Amino acid sequence: MQNNGHITNAKAHEIAVIGSGFSGMAAAAVLAKAGNKVTVFEKNDTIGGRARSFSEQGFVFDMGPSWYWMPDVYERFFELFGNSVSDFYDLKQLDPGFAVIFGNSEVMDIPADFDETCALFESIESGSAAKLRKFIDEGEFKYEVGMRDMVYKPGHSVTEFFSFGLFQNALKIQLFKSFSAHARQYFRDPRLLALIEFPVLFLGAMPRDTPALYSLMNFAGLKQGTFYPIGGFVKVAEAFHRIAESQGVAFRTGQQIEKLEVSNGAIRQIRSNGMLKNVDAVIGSADYRHIESSLLDPEYQMYSESYWENRTFAPSSLLFYLGVNRKIDKLRHHNLFFDEDFEQHAIEIYKDKKWPSKPLFYVCCPSKTDPTVAPEGYENLFVLMPIATGLDDPESIRERYFTLLMDRLEKFAGVPVREHIILKKTYSVSDFKNDYNAYKGNAYGLANTLMQTAIFKPKMRSTKVSNLYYAGQLTVPGPGVPPSIISGQIAAQELLKSLN
Repeated sequence: MQNNGHITNAKAHEIAVIGSGFSGMAAAAVLAKAGNKVTVFEKNDTIGGRARSFSEQGFVFDMGPSWYWMPDVYERFFELFGNSVSDFYDLKQLDPGFAVIFGNSEVMDIPADFDETCALFESIESGSAAKLRKFIDEGEFKYEVGMRDMVYKPGHSVTEFFSFGLFQNALKIQLFKSFSAHARQYFRDPRLLALIEFPVLFLGAMPRDTPALYSLMNFAGLKQGTFYPIGGFVKVAEAFHRIAESQGVAFRTGQQIEKLEVSNGAIRQIRSNGMLKNVDAVIGSADYRHIESSLLDPEYQMYSESYWENRTFAPSSLLFYLGVNRKIDKLRHHNLFFDEDFEQHAIEIYKDKKWPSKPLFYVCCPSKTDPTVAPEGYENLFVLMPIATGLDDPESIRERYFTLLMDRLEKFAGVPVREHIILKKTYSVSDFKNDYNAYKGNAYGLANTLMQTAIFKPKMRSTKVSNLYYAGQLTVPGPGVPPSIISGQIAAQELLKSLN
């Protein structure tokens, strides 16, 4: 039956959701709103998946997401439950949205005002203001088609795209054109190209292997703007948790799912911490490959080990959480250090997989915006270096790169940062594996290559188990928080259809 455009059930079903990241919480909330009894099982002790946080010595560190783009996706989700973003957290637009640091400590601040961004481009490359407007207009069209139409499709088969004319629009959304080639039609200056290509490097794949469709991310970053939820990204995770609980969802932390018990082609029970629980359906929002290979018997697995081995994964990361007992004036909230060769680092992430020789890196300093995340007069630093998946990450290598990154940060900042660090934690490949069962320690999921877009991603609906659906960054629509939120909504709606 239909209710305000949303499918509801005549009969309540017992549904288990594996994982409490954004996709899992979104799916759970939608399923519960439709009248089902939903339980979220989380292996860790805290809710939020990668969007967890930790607090120590007066600092509050977001452990995962820190960029808040595509605000309409969050707002649209909250509206499903009669809420708005402002009911849960104070969202502030950053100005500058972010800064890019090039060689010789040259800083490019990206203004919140798009006209000012156009003027900045023009000051660097004559004629580029008009080109940027055209580039972003194209990105906005792709955003409308991609983020409002294509991205909400479950990716079961090619036929579902006929309804909004994907193939008629294929040339216009540039699904079959390289992002790198597209950007170079507009800009020549390597600084502008680095700025345009960075979202692809950090979340996707080699720019030359990524469809130009993803210039929609440039529209999001340069035109919609970069935002920050006061209190940190954990406030967003808390909002999703509150919405799910308000719909009656139960959360059980410290619950390691050990087996999905299949009978007559459907999951009838799940085994968690040695206990069996009867279920009518399951949404797996934890690592897709882990669920298939570790929780299902071989006859119920859709994808072989060689399948996963041959996928292109978005990067893993080496992360440092640093509490600093002084201010660092030259840092902005978001700082991209592009003072080394972009192409070389991309090759070492995606092609010649190894620890990078001269890495790019990112520093988030939320204490520039938010006094609640660090003691007064102190700074909260989140340092991220994208790396290939599957690397060994012993402490000795982590420390070598800590030295390398701090040398460059201190050179730019003109401050002996290391002398003032009073709190330091590291996080990398092996931690992603241990905490999230992440395949090869991936941080973001599958890369956005053409052959891993939409219908070419791992299927959301199991073809071997009738009541098993998947959500999250290894299925449609892809990596990042907004796509994960959408993924959970789609998975829930698809499951609801099958229950009716």
